[in-house]
Amino acid sequence: MMRGWRCLALACAVSLVTTPALAGKTAAGKAASSPSKAAKARDKAQLAFQRDLISVLAPSATAQPLLGAALLARPLFNQPETGSFHTLIGRAAMAEDADAAVSWVRLADCDAKADACPNPAALELLQTQAADNAAVWLLKLAEDTRNLKSDAAREDLGRAAAAKLYDDYTGASLKALASAVGTLPPPAGTFDPAHAAGAVGMQTMLVYGIGSSQPQPGLQLTAKLCENAGDDASIKADCLKLGKTLEWGSSPLARSLGLHLREVLADDPAQQEDAKRTRLSLIWQVQSFAQLLARAPDDKALAQHLLALARNGGTEMSLVLAALRDNNLPTDPPTDWKPQ
Repeated sequence: MMRGWRCLALACAVSLVTTPALAGKTAAGKAASSPSKAAKARDKAQLAFQRDLISVLAPSATAQPLLGAALLARPLFNQPETGSFHTLIGRAAMAEDADAAVSWVRLADCDAKADACPNPAALELLQTQAADNAAVWLLKLAEDTRNLKSDAAREDLGRAAAAKLYDDYTGASLKALASAVGTLPPPAGTFDPAHAAGAVGMQTMLVYGIGSSQPQPGLQLTAKLCENAGDDASIKADCLKLGKTLEWGSSPLARSLGLHLREVLADDPAQQEDAKRTRLSLIWQVQSFAQLLARAPDDKALAQHLLALARNGGTEMSLVLAALRDNNLPTDPPTDWKPQ
């Protein structure tokens, strides 16, 4: 049973997760070990552009620009302390308009070597800040499972099942990033003139690449707990209730888990079959969006539209569906379609 879930998770993970953070690394067929002199120069220029954006955004006192700056800083090395991910996300968390999206990103401000991830203070705050978000309780479930607190993990499952929604705040991060990259015009050296979308293509790939690195709750641990319920009717009931929430969740991976739970736990064969069909459509949507995003460096209008969708906010899933519909792509696969 778990094998099927892992395959599904991997299929869905091709959405935003596979997008490189830097546009200079998107060209297919180029050996990563030997980039050209021009590609190295573009990478250097893009890193300088990122740092310039951070410098411009850092003086802000409001949460969204600071969140954008923190996300831009997170993949960078040797940042000055004032422009580091740690400092910027800390300042964003202290802003008067800070919300759960900031706390969620702050989960990554932690010391993995000291076994202090996710950030304990951010996780504790989220439990009051976003108590109706199943993602928070699944994150806590993963922590309690890791710390061998089985009773607490069972309670976390119940809290997740009672939650009203699932949101991992990828949409909020994409909005902050899309707003941030428009703060300065990208210098000519930051994009490949051979790609027709030019600067906006590079900005789009930068936004979606960095936006894909959200902290994620332990969905596989949740799947395992639910599948191992055995004759425990209360766990099964909570898992089915949670599954309904996940099916309308913010991310493809959350939706895939929700559908998986219905497929393996529902007593009605018709419900199982419907979940299987819907899951296939989900994989189609994710793969179609990945193909659409891959065209962005060479299609200026498409790149501009994807940036506009990110600036509008929403969730990762609503953005994926809007992008497909706006580009006249079907959200369901042909009858004989099989996942790649």
